[in-house]
Amino acid sequence: MHIADGFLPAPVSLLGYAMTGGGVWFSLRQIQRTYRDPQEHIPKASLLTAAFFVGSLVSVPIPPASVHLLLNGLLGVLLGYYAFPAILVGLFFQAVMFQHGGMVSLGVNTAMIGFPALVSAYLFKLRLSFGEETRRRLGLFAFVAGGLAVGLSTVIFFTLIITTIPADLDVNLERSATLVLVVSQIPLMLIEGAFTSMVVLFLHQVKPSLIEGFYSH
Repeated sequence: MHIADGFLPAPVSLLGYAMTGGGVWFSLRQIQRTYRDPQEHIPKASLLTAAFFVGSLVSVPIPPASVHLLLNGLLGVLLGYYAFPAILVGLFFQAVMFQHGGMVSLGVNTAMIGFPALVSAYLFKLRLSFGEETRRRLGLFAFVAGGLAVGLSTVIFFTLIITTIPADLDVNLERSATLVLVVSQIPLMLIEGAFTSMVVLFLHQVKPSLIEGFYSH
């Protein structure tokens, strides 16, 4: 769900960079406020950034289109406030090394994928408001958080595309093609929700500190 360079108007790209800058500032500020030792989580964040970089390059054939994993919900769940800067770094290297997206659209792509990751982090944290932790609740919140992040990114993508279609293109054709792509994201939401839930439940069993470390302060 990367938007390529040259498709969006310059003001939209500039707005994307402004929103990404605000997202990074907010995330770093919350990290400083929330964690006693912010550097303690950098190795975990770096590892998951690498996983995001590689994993979101993998295409999943869902007729009539082919989509790729976003993993922003998983990063939100496992990284909390670290998710937004992690996504920025991952998208930067994807743009530089594999031309996924581009430097002009980097701000828009980061905001489109990063802010839903933060929403997923807040949603996943809500589970702590329901009393003693249970495995079922943990898996359910992880599933919803993973799928919701993809859904929110899809809505943002669809809104950006249909509101910025160049006048020299066939508007109806472009909208139809975009709608097909959006519909193809629905199975991906379920896939990412299930994948996020499985990863979280596995980590909760073998290494719970990888989850609890971002939500226990």
